[in-house]
Amino acid sequence: MPDALILPFKKAYGLRYGENPHQSAAFYRERGAKDGTLAQAKQLHGIPLSFVNLFDLDGAWNLVCEFEAPAACIVKHATPCGYATAGDLPTAFKNAFAGDPLAAFGGIVALNRPVDLATAKKIVEGQKFLEVILAPGFEESAAALLGERWQNVRLLEVGELPLPDNRDNAEMDFKRVAGGLLVQERDLAPIDPAQWQHAAGPAPAEDDLRQLALATIAVKHLKSNAVCLVRGAMLVGAGAGQMDRVASCRIALDKAGDRAQGAYVGSDAFFPFRDGPDLLIAAGVKAIAQPGGSKRDQDTIDACNESGVTLMLTGMRHFRH
Repeated sequence: MPDALILPFKKAYGLRYGENPHQSAAFYRERGAKDGTLAQAKQLHGIPLSFVNLFDLDGAWNLVCEFEAPAACIVKHATPCGYATAGDLPTAFKNAFAGDPLAAFGGIVALNRPVDLATAKKIVEGQKFLEVILAPGFEESAAALLGERWQNVRLLEVGELPLPDNRDNAEMDFKRVAGGLLVQERDLAPIDPAQWQHAAGPAPAEDDLRQLALATIAVKHLKSNAVCLVRGAMLVGAGAGQMDRVASCRIALDKAGDRAQGAYVGSDAFFPFRDGPDLLIAAGVKAIAQPGGSKRDQDTIDACNESGVTLMLTGMRHFRH
């Protein structure tokens, strides 16, 4: 960390308002901002952006940048409520929206592939309301269809997104506090199941590890304390921003419903007691990935062994405040 921090930013444009309508706001672009970032995004359609729109967009954009495969993410109030990867973009969006259609109302969407007409048709079908859609680009027919469906929807063309391995590890993350600034490296450490420890339950198959990796990526982008459930390469339940991990488990299971059966769990930090894992196990989850490191890890290991649930210790915490 440098002794002195000089931040060169220039006002790019004013915003409709800040977090609330009575707060004025603007967006400032960092000098040398790269293509494929929000700073260089071009608005193709819709009403002006607000502070909250851009903050939510940053969260959605960061999540879809984690994948080379087609991916879609829907964010509400700075937290993903749906995300999925698939063999094609229309399916990725369909599954992301199906993760939590209730929360997705008024959501912010990010996609890591250009939007073609087939994807646009999938986006506009049914009863939906979306605030912003961000993608590397839009086919002319796709942009026209989206603009016809929602007159005010903001369409943002961000350019080619960086591949997961090409993100800037030197980029800093800033959080303003009264009288100062908190500065840290961005959480870009690779998520590599080959480095995890198999701690309990049946040995995981290749697809088990892939689903657990997706759950770990998802939980990394949720507000801590966070627990999430993934099934079929899509987020089916997210418990985030809670003061205790048991509450996060309950919310994630409530969101998942019957989809908890056979699901894969990601936890952004260790389980301090076995109460959370017991809830997840009772709901029928297949496997859990969590950092480990609690004095009571053995209690969670015992719970998984008793029930035949796979437990992987990742050794890496992913708090996001």
